[in-house]
Amino acid sequence: MTLEPPASPADLPATVRLFPLGGAILLPRAVLPLNIFEPRYLAMVRDAMASDQMIAMIQPRDTDADSPDLYAIGTTGRITQYSETGDGRFLISLTGLARFRLKAELPATTPYRQAEVDYGAHEADWAPADPLAAATRAHLESTLKSYLETQGLSADWDAVKSADDESLINTLATVCPFSNAERQALLEASGLPSRASTLTTLMQFASGEVGEGTLQ
Repeated sequence: MTLEPPASPADLPATVRLFPLGGAILLPRAVLPLNIFEPRYLAMVRDAMASDQMIAMIQPRDTDADSPDLYAIGTTGRITQYSETGDGRFLISLTGLARFRLKAELPATTPYRQAEVDYGAHEADWAPADPLAAATRAHLESTLKSYLETQGLSADWDAVKSADDESLINTLATVCPFSNAERQALLEASGLPSRASTLTTLMQFASGEVGEGTLQ
């Protein structure tokens, strides 16, 4: 079954299926590939595909616990690609729609967790992001170059230069080896300029360009 994507924040579910996954954040309009193999999350994807095709990504505070406490902010996404493998896994792509604040977790009636959420503080996620100032973009690219050199990594600079601001920031926030707390700070940034500033600071920390600090 294929449904039309939500047309407005009012079309987003107030009750969501939770996929707690440390080290993975979903940003609005970003695409997150997922390899689903645990039985409870296979059930979650089946239920989503049979109804609204939506699941919610959220980071656990403790990745070692079986049912860990969760961060307060996550993102509802729509399954936009789906395939089954011969060994029983699902390969999906989840496209971010809007962030939410966790209101209350619901009593367990499914193998996976569910919760009531509120999108009110994040309705701006629905609108296209404002472009960065030219100086901000230039500083981000300069910091990225230093960061990659420090980490022993390389980049396709033609692709970096041609990427729009939001796509570049979403990609870096997803693929750079940041801690869970650092990723959460990127997720919770109020808008694209704030996220760019947070991303730049994190890369400067990793490159030794500024003093060490801790993001809560």
